[in-house]
This record gives sequence, C-alpha cells and structure tokens, in this order.
Amino acid sequence: MIAEYLSYPFVRYAFIAGILTALCSSLLGVTLVLKRYSFIGDGLSHVAFGAMAIAAVLSLKAELVVVLPVTVVSAVLLLRTGQNTRVKGDAALAMLSVGSMAAGYFLLNMFSASANVSGDVCSTLFGSTSILTLTSTDVWICVIMSALVIIAYVLFYNKIFAVTFDENFAKATGVNTSAYNLLIAVITAVIIVLAMNLVGALLTSALMIFPALSAMRVFHTFRQVVICSAVIAVVSSAAGVLISIILSSPVGATIVIGDLIVYGGFCLAGRRVKL
Repeated sequence: MIAEYLSYPFVRYAFIAGILTALCSSLLGVTLVLKRYSFIGDGLSHVAFGAMAIAAVLSLKAELVVVLPVTVVSAVLLLRTGQNTRVKGDAALAMLSVGSMAAGYFLLNMFSASANVSGDVCSTLFGSTSILTLTSTDVWICVIMSALVIIAYVLFYNKIFAVTFDENFAKATGVNTSAYNLLIAVITAVIIVLAMNLVGALLTSALMIFPALSAMRVFHTFRQVVICSAVIAVVSSAAGVLISIILSSPVGATIVIGDLIVYGGFCLAGRRVKL
C-alpha cells in the first residue's frame, strides 16, 4: 500500500516538503527552547497568518512574495522592540501576534472573494490538504529555502551554540551576539513560512518545540539533542503525512499528535535512564 501511494507524484511532493520542513524546524527548535524563545515561533505564525490574509485579499497566487518578507521583517522588529526598556519582549510579542491575527481575520471577512471564509480561515490556522496539491515549483522553493536554512545552521553552528548557552560570555569573547540573535530570528521566520502549508499557522511552533523537548528527556549534550530532535521530527513528519493520506485526517493535527505520542514515550524512557 505504501509503495502504491508513493507512486503518485503529489504524495512524493508532500513527503519531500514535510520532511524538509520538519528537519529545519527541529534544528532551530533546540536553540529556541534553551534560550526560552519558544513563544517567538507562535507569535510569528500569527504574523504569517495576517500576511497570508493580505495575499488572499489581493488574489496573489505567489503568497510567498508577501508572507515571507512580512514575517522576516516582523522577526527583526520583534527583536529590536524586545530590547526597548519601555516595551518588554513578551509585551511586544503579544502586541504583534494578536494585532496580526485580528487584522488578518478582519481582512478575510471584509474583502475576501471566497464564499467560504470560515473554511479558509480554519484551513490556514490548522493546516489543510494544500500539502497534497503541491506543484513541482512549490517543492523546489521548499528545497531551496530548506537548503539555505540548513547551510546557515551548519556554517554558524559554533556561534549559535555559544549564543544559546551563555550569551554574555560569548559577547565578552568578541562574538557579535546581536547579529546571531538576528540570524536566529530570521531563520525562525523562514521556517514558520515553510511550515504553514504543512500544519497551519497555529501548529507551526509544535514542529520546533516537541522534538526538542523529547530529545532533552533522554540526551544531555547539545549535539546529541540536535541529532535526536532531527530524527524524531523527520520520522514523525513522514509517518504523519502517510497516516493522514490513509485515514484522510488533517495533516497538521496528525503530525502534532504523533509528536505528542513520541514525547510521552521519551518521558518514560528518560525516567528509566535516570533509574
């Protein structure tokens, strides 16, 4: 049955996009969890929803033209605003995310040409079958963007490691911590945009957080956690896409439920390791 499904191009496209998105999410997820930036992914996903609403109102087929720049700029503004003494990081995030979500929903209701606004909003927030209607162009865009994310992570791995564990010490040794924090924010924005077609705006942060938390229950070094997190993310994503095709279930919800099951298993395994 699996071989028969894989014989269809749209299934192969879904697997490629899903695996690459999950891999990129897991790499940066460890850093976000350790730096306590987990909420940034959720906030940027709300911004991406607002940008996607603008693209829908303008009837743009190439949504990335609007969604990607807006999300990246928001990540930069969020980092800069969070450093302001008058507006703390959590307050800036709340303002940006809630405002974007409200603006997106308002635009879709007031100006959308679609007759099923509620369905469009639901599919955008929680994912839809669009992952199964990807074209070869969409897949190539995903491959190129994923490759850029992976290359950037590998090239700056040591700096990201230093900024993650002790930012003050890294700054004292001459590392430009602001630049690398900015790099982390931009990569996070790119991953959010990649993940929206897979799991929807509200579930994108799960791709980054759950694999990292699962790996941390058993492993204790940064490299081990990153590798284990990547393996968990790829396996969960591939299994989720396949199960969703067989059961006709929502792709995003299926993948996240799989991540939750894996997390429970690693929690039990972590207790046995400690014993």
